[in-house]
Amino acid sequence: MISVVYEGGGSSPIHKHDANAFVYVLEGSIVMQVKGEKEVTLKPGETFYESPSDIHLISRNASKTEPAKFIVVLLKKKDAPVVMPVE
Repeated sequence: MISVVYEGGGSSPIHKHDANAFVYVLEGSIVMQVKGEKEVTLKPGETFYESPSDIHLISRNASKTEPAKFIVVLLKKKDAPVVMPVE
């Protein structure tokens, strides 16, 4: 499990997880999109799922000024990296 905080305007580069990833929003709003799916905006208490084959195109704070916090539960092989960059 990892905890992520995006400051206002914060984001992550395009990436993937060699895992089943379950996102749970704690505070603020985040925008998520995996390749082939529509962009979604999530609020506290809402969830998002990524499969091991998904490429995470968008992962960003919906706000330019307020922080957003979420946790990610990763079901992965013990030695698999948490995040893998995608070019």
